Amino acid sequence: MFEITFLGTASAVPTIARNLPSIAVRHEGDFFLLDCGEGTQRQMLMHGVSCMKVKAIFISHPHLDHLTGVSGLVETMALGGRTEPLAIYCPKEASRFFVKKNFVQIVEIGGHLTWDFGKFEARAFPNLHTKPSFGFVFEEKEKIRFFEQKAKAAGIRGPMFSEIMRKGEIAVGGKKIKLKDVTYRQAGKKIVYSGDTAPCQAVAKAAKDADLLIHEATFCSDRQEEAKKSRHSTAIQAAEVAKKAGAKKLALTHISARYPDPSAILAEAKQVFENCIVAEDGMKIKI
Repeated sequence: MFEITFLGTASAVPTIARNLPSIAVRHEGDFFLLDCGEGTQRQMLMHGVSCMKVKAIFISHPHLDHLTGVSGLVETMALGGRTEPLAIYCPKEASRFFVKKNFVQIVEIGGHLTWDFGKFEARAFPNLHTKPSFGFVFEEKEKIRFFEQKAKAAGIRGPMFSEIMRKGEIAVGGKKIKLKDVTYRQAGKKIVYSGDTAPCQAVAKAAKDADLLIHEATFCSDRQEEAKKSRHSTAIQAAEVAKKAGAKKLALTHISARYPDPSAILAEAKQVFENCIVAEDGMKIKI
């Protein structure tokens, strides 16, 4: 299960209600940050995200509103005596902005776009913003689940479940029981973050069947030309991407300061994709 905490949902200019962009993703006690704008570590304190439990930071692109919080956060970790490695995944152009510490590992997003975190994988994909710019996918690996009635009927009890998982087959009452005969594969949960982007096929492809698509929606449709010039998305365009991807839920973020009341953003998106929300700072979603 993933727990998403929106730490900053503004676009390039913060407001009283919205901090600069950052999202915390929690998986089994560890935190991972998607972007880290100015003020992120204070938002983390306010919303229960431990800086010492952050395993990695993913920076979508080298614009200052998405990365100026990193160095301050790293300094706080250092003052707290951190020695555990912290990986920062980012375009090469972003790495020059970060303070260097012994525990910090800069991983440039380039030819290698997939990283293994045990029970889930993280992937980067190019989107349609000022280059270089990326979105990210967090997807749990498939899980093996038992057909309870089949397993019991086959005589599998107690520690035998662990044994058949480990060996692939066991003998019960003189009969060989194969793991595949009493189990099925369950797809893991999948969340996708668009990063800053104009609507594009790359996001729709990455978000195929996602449990949650977090997509920027900087503007309403009356500013579609402005969105096009700056390579951002309107709420309707974000909703169209979610619909095309077959996503289960859409969360809109990166809201322009010109919309202190996001009801117009939400109303436009819902014309196309009903199961959507406008993210607010401090909002938590469990997937």
